[in-house]
Amino acid sequence: MTTRPTLLGYVRADALSCAEELAAATNSLAAFASAEGFTLGTVYTERDTAESAAFHALLEEVKRSDVRAVVVPAMHHLGSVGTPAALRQHLEFHQAHVWAANPNG
Repeated sequence: MTTRPTLLGYVRADALSCAEELAAATNSLAAFASAEGFTLGTVYTERDTAESAAFHALLEEVKRSDVRAVVVPAMHHLGSVGTPAALRQHLEFHQAHVWAANPNG
């Protein structure tokens, strides 16, 4: 049996309007991971974009582990502490490829 690689998730709660949307976004990350051959690991949920603690925790896990993939519901979820493109580049600098579960979202 082959072990599936782990994919980490990142969601900004402030980019969603309610708890149901947050649950749906998390479910979309799990569906994406399964469809692409990954196991979904920790989903970091940013609740306070001023602190950006969840993004920093995600980045620390990428730095210290062998996880090389991150999924977000849509790229605008990376816009909490900078531009989405800059944060994506920061993750990719640490060898983590970034995907959007819903690239049109």
